[in-house]
Amino acid sequence: MRITRITLLLFLIQAFGLGQIKRDPVMVSLGGAYTTLADGVHAVGVNPANLAFQHDKPFMWQLATVNFGIGNNFFSLENLTEFSGKDLESQGKKGKNQLYDQLRDGFRIFGDAHVAPLLSYASGNMAITNDLVGVFDLVLPEGLVQLLLEGNEVGVPIDLEYNRESMLVSEHAFSFAVPTKFFSWGVSLKYLNGLVYTGIDPDSSFTEFTTEPTNFNLRARYFLRQGIGGSGVAMDLGLISKEFNGMRLGFSLINAFGTIKWNGPSAFQVPELLINSLPGIVQEGDEWGASVVSKGDGLIYEIEADSITMNKLSNGQWSDLFKEKKYIVKDTLENGQQRKFKMRYPGLLRIGVSKRLDQDLIIASDLVAGFDDRFGVHQGWKLSTGLQFNRFKAFPLRLGYMYGGRFVKELGFGGGFHAGPIIYDFALSFRNGTWIHSMKGVSFSFGVAITSFKGRKDKAPPSQ
Repeated sequence: MRITRITLLLFLIQAFGLGQIKRDPVMVSLGGAYTTLADGVHAVGVNPANLAFQHDKPFMWQLATVNFGIGNNFFSLENLTEFSGKDLESQGKKGKNQLYDQLRDGFRIFGDAHVAPLLSYASGNMAITNDLVGVFDLVLPEGLVQLLLEGNEVGVPIDLEYNRESMLVSEHAFSFAVPTKFFSWGVSLKYLNGLVYTGIDPDSSFTEFTTEPTNFNLRARYFLRQGIGGSGVAMDLGLISKEFNGMRLGFSLINAFGTIKWNGPSAFQVPELLINSLPGIVQEGDEWGASVVSKGDGLIYEIEADSITMNKLSNGQWSDLFKEKKYIVKDTLENGQQRKFKMRYPGLLRIGVSKRLDQDLIIASDLVAGFDDRFGVHQGWKLSTGLQFNRFKAFPLRLGYMYGGRFVKELGFGGGFHAGPIIYDFALSFRNGTWIHSMKGVSFSFGVAITSFKGRKDKAPPSQ
């Protein structure tokens, strides 16, 4: 997203009030409690050790999996009703604190999409999978909330820096698992094909807003990185116990050592038409200041405004009041080629347990933590609990809930149709809320796979 005049004006005059990088309908409906239950191709990206328990099952060929989710940390039907028309000043601190409780770290909008086409297959203790993952994250600063609710102290700068990132990556993995007497271990080796990345470098960007008794000053600088094409590698490591007394314990490390080097060669390229349609991309050949953008250029946007009064805002011209500057950072090697930049791929730690209460009911629980707070991954711990009801064998039903503090709540529910060779699952979840009126986002997911005409049932009883 280019930093436009409209965006900067919103910063000055308005107030604004994740996750798992890979998701499928069973995971969504169980609230993420999936470490010990993920089966077949779905074990990749969750716990590859689970593949060891499919050697007595027929193959699984994934025809398609689609997941789409979007959310934020403030806007809901409940909040719109609660705060619409309310005079926060008349309520003193109480009214403002109600907003601060939800906007303490700024206003955040996030979204994710996961698509798995016809190219994922699992059989025996191995799997080959291909997934397309897209994520975006936009954070508007806490300082903006403070400015609108509390005003500003004269002469004290307010941090109005915002941040956003978006990424499109295709994952290609070979996974296997090895059973031992008491447990199994598994590995997924991943090739990461970077398609598109765009984001603001927080270490090289800032926005400061300062007021004086009769005017204000603005200083802002943003460094926009873009990547078109790239590659990297990652690894999933997993352990799972054999079933004892109906219980299983599991552990996995997802995307360990994962990195992507952008603006380099990649196995697959994004069609130019798709690149040009993506928001936030400054296209190759576009003008940026006095220069023309080349592939992988770093883009700098700066703006300054000194001693701006309301009278100047009403009567002056934008170009006279706000001094804008755009220029390109040509970070090249000695041979003139564009320097590549490396980025860590979001990683996760998963710890899970499940208990088969009877033949018709399974309960599962997971603890999940991300290594970074970006790309739909939450750095703090999340607790997930899910139930799967199998009384009607062809129609499994699921319910789950995830809790990770103020910014991560998700209620999921769904079911499926499992008959003969057809494996169809679907799910819906409320993000950052537990009911329609309180949710601050939503996620839809469905998947279709085929197996043998006898279904995915074990050919032998589980190990005890």
